[in-house]
Formats: sequence, C-alpha cells, structure tokens
Amino acid sequence: MALESVVALGTGRTAYIQDYRVGGKTGTAQKVNNGAYMVGNYIVSFIGFLPADDPQVVVYVAIDHPQGVTQFGGTVAGPIAKNILTDAITALDIEKPEGGLDKEYQWYESKYYELPNVVGLTVKEANNALSKFQIAYTGSGNTVKEMSPAAGSKLSEGSTVRLMLGN
Repeated sequence: MALESVVALGTGRTAYIQDYRVGGKTGTAQKVNNGAYMVGNYIVSFIGFLPADDPQVVVYVAIDHPQGVTQFGGTVAGPIAKNILTDAITALDIEKPEGGLDKEYQWYESKYYELPNVVGLTVKEANNALSKFQIAYTGSGNTVKEMSPAAGSKLSEGSTVRLMLGN
C-alpha cells in the first residue's frame, strides 16, 4: 500500500494508470566524479509494478543524465514506465482490480471523471449530473434519448458530451 501511494499521491503520479493499482518508487541520484558530487548530473529512475496487491509485471527505468528536463525520477522515468506498464496490461490481458487508491491531482493536471448514465433524464437533470463537462445538444424535446460517449466512459473535466434529445 505504501508504494501504491507513491504513484497515486506522491512523486510517482506520472506513472498512474486509471483503474489499475500501480505501485512504484522514484529515484534521483547525484553522480560522483573523483570523490565529489557532480553539479546537475543525475541518474533518475522509477521502478513500478502492477497490480500493486499481486504484481504480475515489474519494470525498472533508469536514465543517466537526462538533458533539457528537470532531473527527477518521477518527471523523467515515470512516464516511460507508465507506457510500458500500459502495454503490459494489454499484452498480458491484466484485469482491472478491485479497490486501490484514487490519484490525488495537482492544480495543473487534468482530472478524469466517469460519465454517469443520463439517458432517460430531463435536460435539467442531465445538466446537473454532467456539471463537470461541456454539453452539446442535438434534436428537440426535454428528455435525453442517447449520449456519446457512453455512460461509464472516463473523460477529462471540461470534455464535451453529446446528448440527443427527444420526447
């Protein structure tokens, strides 16, 4: 659970995969030359695994002296590990586990929400249920007949949901 919190709540947020329990640890090591620490020269790393409660995949990414970026393991190696872990989910057909921690978003990150089912609701009820999204209407009437994307889809806050209205 502690290493899962690194990914959901801490320095490894860049390796977070929605609906999967990912554990991990970031690393930033300053390099030494002739007994002295080198200025601005680091090895950054991330080790991650999933599912966090029953690991089937472990990946370790280390980058020696990354250029042109902030040199932290979560910033540089975390996204690379996430891509590998995401591909492993598909390749190994890893099922979504129960439980896990929700990501704690920072002010600059997009937040994702699951779309509720608004088919059959009035326009007013749908507006209230979809308050985190933009809504585009087609058709006429006061009842939602269809929605796209489908209920249960995960969209970033502010994304557009299309609703077809009818009577």
